[in-house]
Amino acid sequence: MGDVGADHELVVELALSAGRAVAWWFDVDTDTLAWMPGLGEMVGVPGADEGLVKARLSELVAPLTVAAKAAPVWQDFELEQPCETPGGTIRWIQFRARVSGEPDSRRLVGVATDVTEQHDQEQALTDLADRYRLLVELSPEAIVVHEAGLIVYANPAAVRFARATSTAEVLNRPITDFVHPNSVSPMLHRISELGTPGAASDPAQAVLLRSDGSTLDVESVSVRTTWEGRPAFQVIMRDVTAQKAAAAALHYQAALVAHVSDALVATTADGLVTSWNPTAETVYGRAADQAIGQPIQAVVGAPLDPRAILDAGGVEQAVHHRADGGPLAVRVSVARMGDGYVLVCADETARRRAEQHFTTVVAALEEGVIVVGPTGLVESANPAAERILGIREQEVVGLPTTLAELYDETGSRLPAANYLSARTRLTGEAQNGRILSMTRPDGARIWLSLSCHALDAAGDGPSAVVVSFTDITERRMLDGMLEHEATHDALTGLFNRTVIIERLSRTARNHRSGRTAILFIDLDKFKIINDSLGHSAGDKVLQVLGTRLSRGVRRGDVVGRLGGDEFAVIAHGTASRDEATALAEHIRSALNEPITVDGRNLHIDASVGIVIADPDDPRDGADLLRDADLAMYEAKTRGRGRHAFFDVDLLERTQRRLQLEQDLRQAPRTDQLWVAYQPIVDLRTGRTTMVEGLLRWTHPRYGAIPPIEFIGLAEESDLINVVGVHMLRKATGEILDLRADHNPDLGLTVNLSARQLDDPHLVTAVREALRTTGLPPNDLCLEITESALMRDPTIAARTLAALRDLGVRLAIDDFGTGYSSLAQLLTLPLDTLKIDQSFTAGLGKSDDAEAIVTSIIAMAHAVDLTVVAEGVEHALQLDILRRLGCDQAQGYHLGRPSAQPDLDRVF
Repeated sequence: MGDVGADHELVVELALSAGRAVAWWFDVDTDTLAWMPGLGEMVGVPGADEGLVKARLSELVAPLTVAAKAAPVWQDFELEQPCETPGGTIRWIQFRARVSGEPDSRRLVGVATDVTEQHDQEQALTDLADRYRLLVELSPEAIVVHEAGLIVYANPAAVRFARATSTAEVLNRPITDFVHPNSVSPMLHRISELGTPGAASDPAQAVLLRSDGSTLDVESVSVRTTWEGRPAFQVIMRDVTAQKAAAAALHYQAALVAHVSDALVATTADGLVTSWNPTAETVYGRAADQAIGQPIQAVVGAPLDPRAILDAGGVEQAVHHRADGGPLAVRVSVARMGDGYVLVCADETARRRAEQHFTTVVAALEEGVIVVGPTGLVESANPAAERILGIREQEVVGLPTTLAELYDETGSRLPAANYLSARTRLTGEAQNGRILSMTRPDGARIWLSLSCHALDAAGDGPSAVVVSFTDITERRMLDGMLEHEATHDALTGLFNRTVIIERLSRTARNHRSGRTAILFIDLDKFKIINDSLGHSAGDKVLQVLGTRLSRGVRRGDVVGRLGGDEFAVIAHGTASRDEATALAEHIRSALNEPITVDGRNLHIDASVGIVIADPDDPRDGADLLRDADLAMYEAKTRGRGRHAFFDVDLLERTQRRLQLEQDLRQAPRTDQLWVAYQPIVDLRTGRTTMVEGLLRWTHPRYGAIPPIEFIGLAEESDLINVVGVHMLRKATGEILDLRADHNPDLGLTVNLSARQLDDPHLVTAVREALRTTGLPPNDLCLEITESALMRDPTIAARTLAALRDLGVRLAIDDFGTGYSSLAQLLTLPLDTLKIDQSFTAGLGKSDDAEAIVTSIIAMAHAVDLTVVAEGVEHALQLDILRRLGCDQAQGYHLGRPSAQPDLDRVF
């Protein structure tokens, strides 16, 4: 070994701290190593030469020698290194060293100690700790450690028990956060009794609270331990949910045996009873102590061989007897149990009785009932089914239901997969009220209302089903008749208004291509036929015309009667107005053919209103029919026997007409109506002897409404009587002011319409107006047109006579435009005749006109009638009238109609 100086004190200090050791030195300045004897053996080279020992030592302490060169004096180092012994084992050497010496001469002084045994012990402890840690981490039981009430450790099983997302969600939280409130107090009591480390509690039941709010039943054991030197408690928890469930199941099974509705009997192999549950006591009327130990045949009151039943399949239908001798219908099921048998005896007495009752009830039903098995074969059919279907039960039992051909309401044959029994057998879903038809074996076609229900709807596989049905053939026929009546006109058999509107709906038109023409047809003067020939003849005419309409349209067109003498035709695919016009004229031509009714040849014409709707027309059926109706009235207005197309202007005129009608009802109360007066001049004196009152209407929105428009509207809407009375009262009141200002003898003429002549209150209204105003009756002249007089001469004569009795004078207006004769005029109490302005206009232009006027004047004078000429426009006409001997005249030449305040100039 090298001869080196040694710091004995330093070596002794290191050796004492290391235990059994061998010293070594390293000169930092000269890189020289030295050691004490025994080092070679320690480093695994016993008996080796100095060079080999040095090489091994240099290799082992190299980390220390390198570090010592830069380390300060008295710096301590420690290093453990493995080395291999000649025997191949590993020896662990601990090297401890310190830097010593002066700054200019430093050495590393150390000792080497064999720590193999210590190292092995530490490794064993580490391995033991690792194995314990793995046992804890992998344990299926939850293990937690809580210190001072806070959880400081939780294994993965504990995290799962708590249903936490991670260990961090559990640590540092109070242990009571995870314990059900009912389990907290017992837990605290158990750990309070653990006074010494290692003390453990007895297993106890507890309930954990999980993070998701659920609970878990556990069995827990608490152990007093330490955590990082501080007192703590380790808790081991085992999930006992399954154990509790198993215990509950056993308890349930015991309760089931005790409370099951069937008799449960256990026997030995020889048939001696060993168990007899409470239901068996009830069913057979024998207590358990009376049955146990007895042969099974004796206690059930009938022969019973468990082995024979088991060999025959395990189930037997039998009749047993109660202790009192009463019979029991029993289904016996047998199974082996150990060395004996267990028998389940189900009392089916009540069910058998119910089945018998059910069979009787089903047989008595008027509703057909067929039971179809899971395979689709008929199992039974009640008498009603035999009667309805025309079959015999024995002929169809065992046959598939698909042999009967069924048809739906559209007439399509039902596929076999869609038969009610097939669908219900496979799905378990009930089918109710399905309407189907079939042909009976005798050829009769019948309609059925069928329902189908599964007999075992809860089963997994195909189920037997019961099909019930009623014969609705008669009701179906009645429904068909009612449906036809609801959609067709009773007289003509054509579609009614409801169907026409439905066929004109946007939905219906969307199923058609191209434009649609709607023709609204109204028969002209059909009322005359009803009034003259009677409604029976009118009905025959309507029937003939309905047939002609049906035959006169194209295939696919829809014909309907809307009511009265109104018809409609829907012509889909009409491309143009010309095509619609051609169809309308074709229809008119067909209708105009002579019709022979009750020996009379009748010719019927019609007015046709037409609407053409594009596919995207937003109007619904009612709107389209309304617009076609408006167009029809337009055709009638133009002279009947023609057609007219609907357009926007027509709609606006109609809307204006409707608005005016509504406003006219309010006009008398709002002072919108006023009277204009036109002077009537005596041609002999040139004085104004009378004025004609002419009603005028100033509308707040439309301004002045022409009389021809609102008077016609008033007559059509029956407002003429209201308006006429208002005008009469106003004029008779205002004429008094004119008489006071200008001429005390000034007379008033007022027009009456044909509708007013029909009014039974007319005479009363005239009398009341005269009484209220005080106008002398003789100074009031009421004018009636020639056409109004001829409308119903009898009623006209009666009304005029009543008016004449009041003392008023009467005049015939617009003479020469109607068809009256002088003989007819002589029958009426008239005072004045007014020549129509159409004749006055020809004076001075036509000799014929002068001749006609001359004749009228002569005829009127012959019967003492005063003659008034209307429409005098210039002086020549006035001169001719004077020469011809006309009494009076009126017209723009003599004075325009003016309001009362504007008449001063005239007078």
